[in-house]
Amino acid sequence: MNQARALDTLLVANRSEVALRIMRTAKRMGLRTVAVYSEADRHALHVAYADFARCIGPAPAGASYLNAEAIVDAARATGADAIHPGYGFLAESPAFAERCASAGLTFVGPSPQTMRALGNKAAAKRLVEDAGVAVVPGYHGPDQSDAALRAAARELGLPLMIKAAAGGGGRGMRLVRSEVEFDAALESARSEALAAFGNGDLLLERALLAVRHVEVQIFGDRFGGVVHLGERECSIQRRHQKLIEEAPSPAVGAALRERLTGAAVRVARSAGYEGAGTVEFLVAGDGAFYFIEVNARLQVEHPVTEALTGFDLVEWQLRVARGEPLPHPQEAIAFAGHAIEARLCAEDPSSGFLPQSGAVAYWQPPTGVRVEHALETGTVVTPHYDSLLAKFVAHGATREEARRSLARALDECILLGFATNKRWLRECLGDEVFIAGNATTAFVQERRMPSLDEGDVAARTFALAASVLYARACAGFEEWAGWSTTARPATTFIFGRGPGPRTEVRVLAKTAHAWETVVAGERFACAVAVLPDEPAGRLRMSLDGTWQSIDFAACDSELYLAVEGRTQTFHDRTGEPAASAAAGASDGLLRSPMSGRVLAVLVAESEKVAAGSSVMILEAMKMEHALALPGPAVIRSVRVGAGAQVAPGDVLLAYESSAQEKLVT
Repeated sequence: MNQARALDTLLVANRSEVALRIMRTAKRMGLRTVAVYSEADRHALHVAYADFARCIGPAPAGASYLNAEAIVDAARATGADAIHPGYGFLAESPAFAERCASAGLTFVGPSPQTMRALGNKAAAKRLVEDAGVAVVPGYHGPDQSDAALRAAARELGLPLMIKAAAGGGGRGMRLVRSEVEFDAALESARSEALAAFGNGDLLLERALLAVRHVEVQIFGDRFGGVVHLGERECSIQRRHQKLIEEAPSPAVGAALRERLTGAAVRVARSAGYEGAGTVEFLVAGDGAFYFIEVNARLQVEHPVTEALTGFDLVEWQLRVARGEPLPHPQEAIAFAGHAIEARLCAEDPSSGFLPQSGAVAYWQPPTGVRVEHALETGTVVTPHYDSLLAKFVAHGATREEARRSLARALDECILLGFATNKRWLRECLGDEVFIAGNATTAFVQERRMPSLDEGDVAARTFALAASVLYARACAGFEEWAGWSTTARPATTFIFGRGPGPRTEVRVLAKTAHAWETVVAGERFACAVAVLPDEPAGRLRMSLDGTWQSIDFAACDSELYLAVEGRTQTFHDRTGEPAASAAAGASDGLLRSPMSGRVLAVLVAESEKVAAGSSVMILEAMKMEHALALPGPAVIRSVRVGAGAQVAPGDVLLAYESSAQEKLVT
């Protein structure tokens, strides 16, 4: 019954940095590795890294990585005897685990029975209550009708959370603050849950705002052994998805830690837990805590725990899957120092964290910290998958040492080609509330990061951007030997996005390698050093006597600049006819703010729309985004239908603004 299983070839049913991280451990343990990939990932790094690779289908909506039959067929074709599902997609699917077992494959994860007991939030709450652990008050009954959920919401009171019963990662979650929001939030949450997990069941919870989100890493084996590996703090979130995690939690003292970890172990024992999992709690200021869910899988943030313990948790998973007992008993697990992780994502914090996509024009990971990524210059980030690009993990003897190390790493990291949340993460680490260890789940809503402020591009940064373009124009740039010894004539560069305001930068040449720039009346003395050993995307430049390295990438009319820890995008409009800002105030067209797929069109031609009403829903990077018009309007034409793939700037519909009183019926 407890006979060990021989594992020789491991198929990883996931992608990108998740697959790479698992394969590295598998190869170190002597296993052959198999990658699966969608057509969109044909050239991805995880495909090249694996010993074998099989295509499992097309890209849209990530459906290929949810195709259980295609994955099992790939395992058969490559001789794999085990499947690791990674951290998402099918990681918490009991049906997939059963399909693996029926095909004679070892599923690296909890049993189907355990996943059904704990992976489903509603079932988990019932089990946890029986184990004597407090849960957030709410409704998790079997009646999933709108009427039943609406009645439960009235009884529960506001604010409340609507959550997908299956899965996690913030998908299928909606915060409802007023009664009029409930029906739309219910429909949206159910739709997203069904698309992400194949299960539209929902539960309701009382919304506990400004609390701490603390999770406990657990591990179990088939012999009844269960241990915890400490807690992690993950309160800094947007759209209910974590961005910064750390261990230990600055809010948890020794007594509370003993209670939290004890509750987590009780939950694991009551479910006969085998493998890696995370028990998640909300912790109030008075030390009371409430169970919210179990993630029946390894978490994205598991390297934080690895940094503190020195253990490889993927190795633990594979050993348990082979039928071995846990590598260490509880008394042998020690914790050293402090670790913090930051998630670099393809999203624009200044635009409500809207997802971004495109080609990586330049990538340089930082040094001195652990970096998990699957990027290289030229990698194409598509809208089909999660926005996570990389994660950085800093470990230090103290929390402050880890914080400073991670902040330095974010300053060093360079990713050019589209907007990311890098600067936002850096500013979070420097925020006084975070430094004091007092960040709660309300942190993102309550703390305004300077990087979100409009117009924060200083004149000196425009001077640097114009200087980079000027240097390239003078040099041919690829060959420094081509530099002329003669100064070029004066030049004017114009920067601006679309019909909006534009910034002019005048460049007045002094010598071949020095010039003066004028921006809005401010003058800057610029010079460039001729350094043959510098890479093609780097300049050594002086601004008013201060020398620094400038990393950049230029693609068509876009200039991406990395300087002083910041990345900026400049739209070169030199040579184009000028346009006034007023002309672009409202052209009567709703354009797509991102690449994605149209999930639903909520309006029709000639329909009157109130201010703030959603008119269309887009899906990008596995999340749904509702679009609204800036004010009351009448729809003139709808240009796209449900299922259409759209790119940033594509026209979705045309409208005519109208006075509010015209919409009253």
